Amino acid sequence: MMSAVVAQCHYSFGLQRGVANNLFYFDEQTVIFPSGNNCVRYNIDQKWQRFIPGLERSQGMYALAISSNRRYLAVSERGDRATITVYDLQHEQSRKRKVLNGGDIHVQEFVSMAFSTDSKYFIGQSGAPDYTLFYWMWEKQKVMAMVKTTVATNPVNQVSLNPYDNTQICVSGNGVFKLFRYAEGVLKQSTFHKQETHNFLSHAWMSEERVIAGTEAGRLMVFESGDLRWDMSVTTKTTMSQDPDSAEGNDEETPQLPRVTVITAYSKGFACSAGPGTVYLFERTDDKDNYRKTREIRIPPDQCSHEPSHAEQQQIVSLVISPSEETVVTSTDRGQLYSITLSSAEMSKGEQVQFEFLSHSFHSGPITGLSVCIRKPIIATCSLDQSVRIWNVETNTLELYKEFQEEAFSIALHPFGLFVMVGFSDKLRLMNLLIDDVRTFKEFTVRACRECAFSHGGHLFAAVNGNIIHIYSTTTFENVLNLKGHNGKVRSIAWSGDDSRLVSCGMEGAVYEWNTLTSKRESESVLKSCSYTSVTISPDAKTIFAVGTDCTLKEIQACQILREVPAEDVAYTTIAMSRSGRTLFTGTSIGTIRAIKYPLSTQKDWIEYQAHSSPVTKMVITFDDQYLLTVSEDGCLLIWKIIDKEGRGLKRDKEITYAEEILITKSDLEEKNQVMLELKTRVEELKMENEYQLRLKDMNYNEKTKELSTTFVQQMESLKTNIQILKTERDNMEVANQETMFEVMEKHSKELQDMESANSQKLMLEYEKYQELQFKSQQMQQDYEKQLQQMDESKTAALEELTLYYEGKMQEKLLVLEQCQEESRIQAREFEESRKQMEEDGDREIQDIRVRYERWLRDERETNMRMKRDTGIMKKKFSSLQKDIDNSNVEMERMKLEQQKLQAIVKSLEKDILALKKAIQERDETIQDKEKRIYDLKKKNQELEKFKFVLDYKIKELKKQIEPRENDIKEMKEQIHEMEEELDTFHKKNTQGELDIAELKLKLTTTDKEMHKGLQKVRDVEALVRRFKTDLHNCVGFIQEPKRLKESIRDLYDRYAQQSDVLDKVSVDPNVQMEYARQRDHLERNVASLKRKLAQDSVVHHADNVKIMQENVTLISEVNDLRRQLHLADSQVHDYKSMMGKKGLKQTNTLKALLSPRANPSNMVVRLNEEDKGDRIIQLQRLEIQRLREEIQVLMKIHPYRPPSTAKLPSLQTNT
Repeated sequence: MMSAVVAQCHYSFGLQRGVANNLFYFDEQTVIFPSGNNCVRYNIDQKWQRFIPGLERSQGMYALAISSNRRYLAVSERGDRATITVYDLQHEQSRKRKVLNGGDIHVQEFVSMAFSTDSKYFIGQSGAPDYTLFYWMWEKQKVMAMVKTTVATNPVNQVSLNPYDNTQICVSGNGVFKLFRYAEGVLKQSTFHKQETHNFLSHAWMSEERVIAGTEAGRLMVFESGDLRWDMSVTTKTTMSQDPDSAEGNDEETPQLPRVTVITAYSKGFACSAGPGTVYLFERTDDKDNYRKTREIRIPPDQCSHEPSHAEQQQIVSLVISPSEETVVTSTDRGQLYSITLSSAEMSKGEQVQFEFLSHSFHSGPITGLSVCIRKPIIATCSLDQSVRIWNVETNTLELYKEFQEEAFSIALHPFGLFVMVGFSDKLRLMNLLIDDVRTFKEFTVRACRECAFSHGGHLFAAVNGNIIHIYSTTTFENVLNLKGHNGKVRSIAWSGDDSRLVSCGMEGAVYEWNTLTSKRESESVLKSCSYTSVTISPDAKTIFAVGTDCTLKEIQACQILREVPAEDVAYTTIAMSRSGRTLFTGTSIGTIRAIKYPLSTQKDWIEYQAHSSPVTKMVITFDDQYLLTVSEDGCLLIWKIIDKEGRGLKRDKEITYAEEILITKSDLEEKNQVMLELKTRVEELKMENEYQLRLKDMNYNEKTKELSTTFVQQMESLKTNIQILKTERDNMEVANQETMFEVMEKHSKELQDMESANSQKLMLEYEKYQELQFKSQQMQQDYEKQLQQMDESKTAALEELTLYYEGKMQEKLLVLEQCQEESRIQAREFEESRKQMEEDGDREIQDIRVRYERWLRDERETNMRMKRDTGIMKKKFSSLQKDIDNSNVEMERMKLEQQKLQAIVKSLEKDILALKKAIQERDETIQDKEKRIYDLKKKNQELEKFKFVLDYKIKELKKQIEPRENDIKEMKEQIHEMEEELDTFHKKNTQGELDIAELKLKLTTTDKEMHKGLQKVRDVEALVRRFKTDLHNCVGFIQEPKRLKESIRDLYDRYAQQSDVLDKVSVDPNVQMEYARQRDHLERNVASLKRKLAQDSVVHHADNVKIMQENVTLISEVNDLRRQLHLADSQVHDYKSMMGKKGLKQTNTLKALLSPRANPSNMVVRLNEEDKGDRIIQLQRLEIQRLREEIQVLMKIHPYRPPSTAKLPSLQTNT
């Protein structure tokens, strides 16, 4: 019985994108990163990989975390409920230790996690919408505390535990930077600073109290104990500001800066990302508070890409430093891993330092094509990232890689391994696999070819174009066959072992088997309820296996579905069968791989493996049945080793020897040979140069060694002499020290004896004093005993008196108590009734109050602690206030003295007030006198107003006399205006008539001239005809003589057919005449239009002139009227003066008083001087006339044409 076949994950090419903290160092040589739905332990030196598979039914990894001792790895996975799995990395198989989840809280994902320094505690931050922070004792799966860190509009990006304090947690995100502390089973926020303007992408602990955080705007902000100390721009070398307020101001003025997506601390400082493809290393300065940038490391451009600069635009996602701090490894958002050794970065100072690939370049988009060949151990893949890659399955390396300008949808390797067929979005291209390039040599017009495959013999290849399958010859590139029959798009094709048949499946639910010789359909199976995605054929070409969207695996033979194996609510996306025919492998829509034993059974008889985090797109088994290859939409390529259950590889039918030949063009080979020759000559030259340099250095070093040896010998001799001198000095010092020691010992013994004698005397004196004091204390004790007896007696007497007094009071109180008891019984009944009601309400409120007071109790405890701190401060304030009180008392005494002084000043001021009151009374008297005077003046003013009324009445009568004359003037003006309008119309008609007459005269003259010319021409032609007739008659006479007839006709021709006549005929062309007539007509129309414009302009100018003349006439008439009025006004003024002279002197005196400058202006009536008014009106009229004349001159300059005016202005009337 055959043993069951299993698959073991052997190697992986790719990095799973979208995982937080997706890169860690396990030890100095091993890194951990996610690939597909596995965590990979990759040894950088030995290039081996170990795998930690994800959980079943997992929807992919979301975040990773590793403990400080690098023993435990935590993996957060999405699913129906998000879980965190902790693995023991020291176990050989990375044994699963614990599984953590949100408990009663439904958590969809954990966005960030972290271990404590001692690896006992673990924190996890859940995602939207709750954003709950969990604090676990993870080995017991116990949630110690939880807290909501933010709202849905401000997502959290990272959480971390203080490496120096397991109870302190830092949370950062969009507008979020908070510190929490675990105490008494609760996570309490210890900072309350709002950072809503910053989007914190990353942070790292630098010390016990210092955290450095990076923002989306390219700022590095340093917090100490939760307070912002300073911040700096990641692109500058020094700190920007050490004041938070000024830092915010600078941030507003700076332009958009690179994003700081990750920060990693190490012993010298920290490393951080600084925008696309850039990492900066910062080290502490001497004051240990600031940091300076020491190194800039960039991602190099990709030379295999059609745009090499695209690689430099990758965002740094993770950044880790090896335990020995020698190597930096980073991952990018396009799924690439880069590394650099810090020693090489430090050595290359002044040069641009660049990362290198950690292992190989990976796909950065969904992989759409996968193919293998027979003659070489290579794999070909293509992806939507526009790249084609060739991998070696034996050495686990990337052999070739090239990016194109179009997306690649399918790929097929030729069985020889020298050619590759790639279906791009625009064309299908057949390419050569050269030693270092993938070069196109034939193109086919098949757009967006989703499937292509070479036959096993390599002489044919099939390409899918929508619902048609084209079969081409590999040698002639001719389209041999076109297989038509599918109604939907063809999703998969497969060749039989002998290449005589081709199996295809389509989206319409059809599986067809084609004969590749006759292009006929040999069998078919149609199931419209299923859209097939993949098909394969058994090695004997008798059985077809197909999978599709109906979640079943179908076995088809002879147009019939033999078996359907259900997949348990998981859709199969691809299928492959081993060459031995023992096992089927299927890929699913959730990224898992299933190994199904053949023959098929209807029950669940498969082994499922966690492979990818996205649907499997392609699956291929190598021709020797050793490896299973799978690719997915997650951009990862997984290599599975096919083994039996004992762990042995499958036996091969034949040992395959792989070909080592490669393709290279002749030009490339010649170039490489030329480069090799140049390099060889260069190596020889360098050898000669190095030998010469070595000889020179040896000579220099020999000379230097001789010099140094001589100097060292001299120095040794001098040192020996110095040593001898020092020895003699030491001996002398020892002798001197012994003598001084002996003297000091003698002095000490004498002083000791003196001190003993003095102390004995002091002791005797002290003993005597002690006896005296003891005697005094005995006497005092006897006195105190007597006093105590007296006090006891007095107290007992007082106590008896008090007992009697209080007993009487007790009796009174007992009476009062009985009354109170009766009242209390009544109140007790009332209380019982109210208590029942209160209990019902109280029970409801107790729960609310308990919760409220528990919170208040916590707050009060905190406030109590604060108050204890504040009491010390208040004591200090009290002492300071006491001092202030003393000072204020001194100040009060001083103020009393000043008050006494001020009272004396007040008395003196009161005396001044009395004097001022007297002065005010005097002033009031003078004011009354002046008011009387004002009253008299008002009376005078009333009389003058009466006089004014009389004058106004006379002026109105004069105006009534002027009105009929003004009406006559208006009528005359209207008549003048009508007459001028008639005159203008006559002028227009006359000018138009003159123009018409002139035009007609011109036309008449031209027609006369043309008529005379025509008559003259007619006369000339008639004369010519007469002469020609006579000459012709003479020629007719020679009709019997041909020669003379010929000569006479020639003479006629020479005489009458001249060159000028020919030219006249040529010149008189009808087209020319038409053009001439058209041009003439055009010019006449232009002249007519210009004349009309001139007439219109003249009319406009004439109207302007008439208007100006009318204005002048009206002005002159107005001036004459004004002069008449002025003459009348002068005569009236003369009459008024004569009348005023007859009145008494009293009125003249009052007028003089009113017109005097001391009079009140409000009460004055200023009489109008008629003569002055008239002169002023005349002057204004003259100025107006002058202005109008200037306007006329300006208009005449602008419009020089002016029609003659026949109207004459009236003469100015001067009144003498």
